[in-house]
Amino acid sequence: MKKFFVGILKIIVFFAAVFLCAGLITRYVGHRVVVDGQSMESTLFDGDSLLMDKLSYTFGEPKRFDIVVFNYDEGAKVYYIKRVIGLPGETVYIDENGIIYIDGEVLPESYGREVIKNPGRAGEIITLGPEEYFCLGDNRNNSSDSRMEDVGNIKRADIRGKAWFRLFPFERVGIIR
Repeated sequence: MKKFFVGILKIIVFFAAVFLCAGLITRYVGHRVVVDGQSMESTLFDGDSLLMDKLSYTFGEPKRFDIVVFNYDEGAKVYYIKRVIGLPGETVYIDENGIIYIDGEVLPESYGREVIKNPGRAGEIITLGPEEYFCLGDNRNNSSDSRMEDVGNIKRADIRGKAWFRLFPFERVGIIR
C-alpha cells in the first residue's frame, strides 16, 4: 500500500512540476497568439497562429520593423500585432502622398502593401516620448494603428513581446521576417 501512495505522490509531483514549468514559460519566455483580422497582410493573415517571444524585450528594446504584440485594451485583454515604425524620441510624419518621414527623412521600407490614403494623426508631426513607439499594420489602408486617436503612440510598458515564429497554418510555418 505504501508503494501505491509513493507512486501517486510521484505522479502528482511530476504533473505539478510540468504545470509550473509551463506557467513560467508562458509568463516569461513565450506565448502563442492568434492574428485576428487583415491589418498585417501580406506578412501575417487572419487566423495565423504565432509564437511571441517575451524574453527579447526583457533584455533589449524593440527595433524598427519588429512585429510587436501590445495591449490595446488591458481590461478586455485585447492585443494588437503591428510593425514598429517610429522609435522613442523620433518624429513621425506621413505626407499627403502616403510617404512616411522619420526625423524629416523618408523611411526606406517595403512592408506597406499600398500607398497610405489616411495619415490620421500622423498628418501632423508626432514627437514620440522616451518610452513611446509608433506602430503600423502592413495593410496600411485596413489597419487600426498608431495613426488613429484610439490607438495612438504605443507605450513600452504595453508591449508584450515580439512575434517571431508562425506555428500555423502548416504551409507557412517558419520564422517571420
